[in-house]
Amino acid sequence: MKMSNRYLLLLFALIFSFHSSLYAQKPSKKITIITLPKHHARISYGVQKLSQALQHAGYSVTEQSYKEALPSGNAIIIGLLTDAPVKKLLDSSTNHPGKEGFIISDQGLKNKLLIGGADNSGALYGCLELADRISLNKKLPVKINMRDQPEMVLRGTCIGVQKPALLPGRGTYEYPYTPQNFPWFYDKALWIRYLDSLAHNRMNSLYLWNGHPFASLVRVKEYPYAVEVDDATFKKNEEIYSFLADEADKRGIWLIQGFYNIIVSKPFAEKNNLKTQDRNRHIVPIIADYTRKSIAAFVQKYPNVGLLVTLGEAMEGVGQDDVDWFTQTIIPGVKDGLKALGRTDEPPIVLRAHDTDAPNVMKYAKPLYSNLYTEAKYNGEALTTYEPHGPWADLHRTLSSIGTVQIENVHIMANLEPFRYGSADFIQKCVQAMHSIYGANALHLYPQASYWDWPYTADNTGGKRLLQLDRDWIWYKAWSRYAWDSKRDRAGEIRYWAKQLADKYGCDQANGEAILKAYEESGNISPELLRRFGITDGNRQTMTLGMLMSQLVNPEKYGLFSLLYNSEGPVGEMMSEYAEKEWKHQPHTGETPVKVIDSVILQGKRAVEAIDKASPQVSKEKAEFARLKNDMYCYNAMANSYAYKAIAALWVLRYKYSDNVADLEKALPELETSLDYYKQLVKLTENTYLYANSMQTKQRKIPVGGNDAKMKTWVELLPVYQKELDNFKRNIDSLKSPQTQQKQKEVIVLKDEPVSLNAGNYQLYTGEQVYTDTATVIKNMAKELAGLKGIKLSKADQQKNGIAISFKSDKPVKLLVGFFNSKLPQYLPEPQLETDASANDYGQADIKIANAIQIDGLPPVNIHTYTFKAGSNTLTLGKGAALVLGIVDADANVPVYDAGLSNEGNIKDLRWLFN
Repeated sequence: MKMSNRYLLLLFALIFSFHSSLYAQKPSKKITIITLPKHHARISYGVQKLSQALQHAGYSVTEQSYKEALPSGNAIIIGLLTDAPVKKLLDSSTNHPGKEGFIISDQGLKNKLLIGGADNSGALYGCLELADRISLNKKLPVKINMRDQPEMVLRGTCIGVQKPALLPGRGTYEYPYTPQNFPWFYDKALWIRYLDSLAHNRMNSLYLWNGHPFASLVRVKEYPYAVEVDDATFKKNEEIYSFLADEADKRGIWLIQGFYNIIVSKPFAEKNNLKTQDRNRHIVPIIADYTRKSIAAFVQKYPNVGLLVTLGEAMEGVGQDDVDWFTQTIIPGVKDGLKALGRTDEPPIVLRAHDTDAPNVMKYAKPLYSNLYTEAKYNGEALTTYEPHGPWADLHRTLSSIGTVQIENVHIMANLEPFRYGSADFIQKCVQAMHSIYGANALHLYPQASYWDWPYTADNTGGKRLLQLDRDWIWYKAWSRYAWDSKRDRAGEIRYWAKQLADKYGCDQANGEAILKAYEESGNISPELLRRFGITDGNRQTMTLGMLMSQLVNPEKYGLFSLLYNSEGPVGEMMSEYAEKEWKHQPHTGETPVKVIDSVILQGKRAVEAIDKASPQVSKEKAEFARLKNDMYCYNAMANSYAYKAIAALWVLRYKYSDNVADLEKALPELETSLDYYKQLVKLTENTYLYANSMQTKQRKIPVGGNDAKMKTWVELLPVYQKELDNFKRNIDSLKSPQTQQKQKEVIVLKDEPVSLNAGNYQLYTGEQVYTDTATVIKNMAKELAGLKGIKLSKADQQKNGIAISFKSDKPVKLLVGFFNSKLPQYLPEPQLETDASANDYGQADIKIANAIQIDGLPPVNIHTYTFKAGSNTLTLGKGAALVLGIVDADANVPVYDAGLSNEGNIKDLRWLFN
């Protein structure tokens, strides 16, 4: 009997559940969506999203075109504010919003609600706004009368049509559009998901970055051989690109194709016996003609797609060539395409202020073309501060003041990858700084991590790879939210993000706030570390992999990028400045290394505490939450590893002044503690991440070289840091030994390698003249260089035309090139990966012997080496004075140290302590 009752109870429960389900599925209200005839595709897309939200909220939705008489029941009328039916329904005293703005109102409308857009995008955004409110509250709002419009003119994201490694036989950025290179590029379902997410976040632009896309997308009648893909792939490219442009336009998204100058296709280069790219090559007529005609063909084929132009990097930096190329090749190419179409409107062109004098280029370009934008990196290739200042801020303000819209490019994020980042507070303050400090009014947003590996993240899930689109949702949502309105109230924002996180992870508001706190505490760690301890804001440093002690104590020897310290952080002190002031008992200024040490330790601790607090309450997306939690532990371990290593570095820098071994002994336990935390980081990452950095080429230099996709994980770096510690211990012991005082450093004698070349020689000795056309002579030099055969050149010719030395050798060789340590324009700049992606093609990026030659009246000379294979070769350098100091065997051991020869006095090099 008891069993029968149980069955009956179960039966009633099932019947009740079935009827409840039927009732829940049955729409409880009816509503009509009314649009005007022949409305834009953007309004159709908005209606689609609004209709879906209504149906999910239990409404029965019908759609119809506007007629003179409105239906008697509930209705939503959608159109432009300039449309007569909309004007008739709207109070004439209503203030209209600006571009992309909208009004949602039910004032004076019985059972009716009006969405009026300032333009088609505005109507779309009005639909999306109403859809969001319905989804949140499960019903239509009542007594609503709102108007809104975006703050920023352009709000866009970027996808690199590029890869982590170079393709065989190709240079940087050279990636044809093919299914083999980019299978995701042809995935329409993925594109729809991504474009929908952009629309949902109210983004209105999408940038595709590639070195030379034209040879994958268009055929040029005069250069049919330049196409880089086969006919079948070319047809696929045409189809997918048109699809992408059309689908983007439906969502109010402007598609922008980026390209670099001067790069040509590989078949074009081979046919004309040219290199695909050569930074030191001047403008060649056939390349200019090919580029102009390629752009014209692209504009003819895709007239609504914008262009993003990088003048610098692949062509010689700042100079007249930039102006000429932009005004005589690129702009005329766009105009040729428009003329062929019979169009007078101008698609937008974005000039990227990278390795070029953008204000000067714009001065010449504006009279020729009206629809121009400028763009510059917000914090270089990283995220470091919402308090930018100095010369970088001056450039942005100058660009913002020339009468066109300045776009802020949040670029690469080399200091954030691969861990999750979602500090809404930091991001909001950055967007506010874009307005208030830079005077900018547009955003161009890179992926938060793994830019070179789109669409995937670096997470090791043991199966299907995660998509950036899914993992980094909060990154995209936060930047787009504040690009729309950066002035939102902080208390309200905490509530907003806490609810977003609570809904995502199935916990209450309080625990959602704890997750937000973890994001925001961890969100300061990498920015603070890089801006106070880093070498560069660029791609060549992988911040999360750590730094060598020698890089902390002698950053100048690793190509220190000065903008990182004079612009991309609050006013403060470098490690060396702090140590010197401490020794001299001088007051400190601004953000100091010690303040950052204390700050990141505390923030790491708080991030872990906050994520641990929320952890027991999480009921949804537990696997993703576990990965987020692990990232918080990673941030904590990284923060402590850096902090204790920085403390050790400050003791070492004190030794620079004290010569007291006791200071080095105080550094030792701090360095040991740092390594212990690094070992924690290794354990946290070895099974959870595939890599730390997504660009896995020889451009990666810090903490160590990343050639051939090596040294990209924490476990690979662990032996390097262990050896560093062991060397430090041994060197401290040797300093305490009496024999050390007598020990002399072994001098490596470099010998000339026989070559045949097209230039005269001189032997490197004191008193020798270094140029054919000046009387300057060598005063002093590093012993290793004595007797080498330098190549005597004309200084004036170098400054006017650059350097080109052709030679032939039977063996691989190294050329020793001396760069004057000066930023003045008469000197050839040292190789710099921040602005020149080819700056390590010959292994030349690093200084070998710093301050190696002293010449009266000239800056000290740093030695770099260029390695060439056996055979006929040419060393080509840009305009500016430099020295070619000898040619040696490629295997010759060129020492890495600071010779300390400078007219300003000797410079103490501490790197030996860790070797």
